[in-house]
Amino acid sequence: MPENTGNSPAIMAEDLVKVYPGRGRRPAVRALDGLGFTVPAGRVFGLLGPNGAGKSTTTKILTTLSRATSGRAAVAGHDVAKRPDSVRAAIGYVSQGASTDPLLTATENLKIAARLRGIGAADAAQRAQRLLDEFGLAEASKRPVSTFSGGMRRRLDVAAALVHRPSVLFLDEPTTGLDPEARAAMWAEIRRLSGEEALTVILTTHYMEEADRLADELLIVNRGRAVVQGTPDELKAALHGDSVRVSLVEPDPARVRQAIAQVAGLRDVVVEASGVDGVLAARTDDASAAVGSVIAALDAAGIRYGQVAASHPTLDDVYLHFVGHTFDGPSTSSGTGEDDVLEGQAA
Repeated sequence: MPENTGNSPAIMAEDLVKVYPGRGRRPAVRALDGLGFTVPAGRVFGLLGPNGAGKSTTTKILTTLSRATSGRAAVAGHDVAKRPDSVRAAIGYVSQGASTDPLLTATENLKIAARLRGIGAADAAQRAQRLLDEFGLAEASKRPVSTFSGGMRRRLDVAAALVHRPSVLFLDEPTTGLDPEARAAMWAEIRRLSGEEALTVILTTHYMEEADRLADELLIVNRGRAVVQGTPDELKAALHGDSVRVSLVEPDPARVRQAIAQVAGLRDVVVEASGVDGVLAARTDDASAAVGSVIAALDAAGIRYGQVAASHPTLDDVYLHFVGHTFDGPSTSSGTGEDDVLEGQAA
């Protein structure tokens, strides 16, 4: 792959395959299955998919923490397999877990991160202070990180990934476990970094709202494959009509499908059950007429339901249309959940 020029994409991935070998009675798992995509420089690019879809495996390959079984990838113009040191110098990486030492202060953490990147002591101190100011952590800079809130610790993790001024920043599920206020603050930081710092940000997430709000462009991943790519608005605009969703109570999917089979104007119909809850999701050109007909059909069949909603296309509808089930529906993992289990295996 070519070395970086001013006009090169920030990320190029071609036919990435990752197979985790079986162990004992556990079979081999194909976590990535020919995944390919390109990310222009200076954009917030979202990798969207449920746990187990291949997002974290992709991130680990692009950040040189894992090796692809086959395929090629380049980051900032550097081949990840042939020039891993050059890739590491060009990127910042924030993993799902905390990366800072809770016993040290915020200032100490940032200085150490800078020194580990080869930055001199004076420059490390200056860079640490600037980042603390930018991330709103200056007042707490002398406190042990163990006293920080979850949102503050997450902002410090991001700051530590930026001490060496990378051109590409990887954020792997950056807001998981944060409360709504801390999540909103992190969203603001991500947009600021993309706008003011001209960073390319690779964001992996399973939050639809987060992807919709932050990403300039999205790639939906399912079972280790690229499903569809585009801006959030482009993807939603590709779906005509409205969506209808019904929350079901102790549903029998076959019975629900039979009940609504005669409702005219429905398409992309999906009925899913999970324990005592379930969902009926469908698309239609006339939501006002369809909602009444769906309710009448469910009532006539004696099927219990809760909330009934109609809306313009959302990313949930995009996922349903292209993947064939709801985002929170059946597991998309190829096996045991590569995000949670397989990443612990040796690359």
